[in-house]
Amino acid sequence: MTSPVGLHRVLEPAGVLPQAAWRLDPGGPVGVDEVRIRVERLNLDAASFRQLSEKHGGDGSAVRAEVLDIIANRGKMHNPVTGSGGMLIGVVDEVGPSSPLRVSPGDRVATLVSLTLTPLVVTDGLAGWDGRGEQVPCTGYAVLFARSVVAVLPDDLDPRLALAVLDVCGAPALTARVVAGYPSPSVAVLGGAGKSGALALVAARRAGAGRTVGVVPVSAERDRLVAAGLATEVALADARDPVALAAAVTGALGGPADVTVVCVDVPGCEHGAILATADGGTVIFFSMATSFAAAALGAEGLAADVTMLVGNGYVPGHAELAVDLVRSDAGVRGLFEARIAAD
Repeated sequence: MTSPVGLHRVLEPAGVLPQAAWRLDPGGPVGVDEVRIRVERLNLDAASFRQLSEKHGGDGSAVRAEVLDIIANRGKMHNPVTGSGGMLIGVVDEVGPSSPLRVSPGDRVATLVSLTLTPLVVTDGLAGWDGRGEQVPCTGYAVLFARSVVAVLPDDLDPRLALAVLDVCGAPALTARVVAGYPSPSVAVLGGAGKSGALALVAARRAGAGRTVGVVPVSAERDRLVAAGLATEVALADARDPVALAAAVTGALGGPADVTVVCVDVPGCEHGAILATADGGTVIFFSMATSFAAAALGAEGLAADVTMLVGNGYVPGHAELAVDLVRSDAGVRGLFEARIAAD
């Protein structure tokens, strides 16, 4: 008997949900409420890819070997260090007769749930991937549960672009929801030149932000973000340096931000984000490198009256919103296309 949340696929330890499991069973026939997808491309989570690349000193072959090992041993792509995975695109191969997902065989889709809970098999040894970019062309199959989330890929976007956008589509949707709750707030986005950061900046502006600042760590990213025109201001600062970050944000906005959105893929940015946010403001953490204990204890130690939110990647309508932002804003689309070309 299948479980709508995938409990029947958990091999160990017993009694946990698939995301918390050490190992899943990706084999066997498709359950009555499951969907099987022929995988075409994975998109590794930015924090996971950075950790693997740094661990192996940029050796793509070693990164590829470790990703293969993780998938083979765990039955899913779940980085044991960062705890994150990514998502995928592929073609629907089979749909169980009781599946509530609105897809049909032959649909090209993107999974909007993490690879950390998606049963996955790779059959080509990742032969088409050099291990040096987040997007991983591959052959294999994956299984979605009844409670999974999936989107049919838009026909007017390159599949690689659609994959990159949908990988982070929760960020702009939650940013827009939070910003809309303030009267013309100031918004700081840490990692503003990245995928989720760029979309968050555009979403904040459209939701009514008064002033926005995109914070980036290096001059090349500053120049790209200035050229894209996504933020009122662009500031150069290391988000891991709390005092320098807070000074950069307050200097750019004329005071601390009402809303701070954390989209960086490195650890140690919690205290700076809190320090850069006004009392009564909100910090949204989208980075999988975030230590939520550090955030909670840091806010307490700073006597910071801020609301802290964990971006869980799902907001109703998030896929449609993100795709619309890329369709309608040339600046954010250009940033995404340049990133894909570089990969």
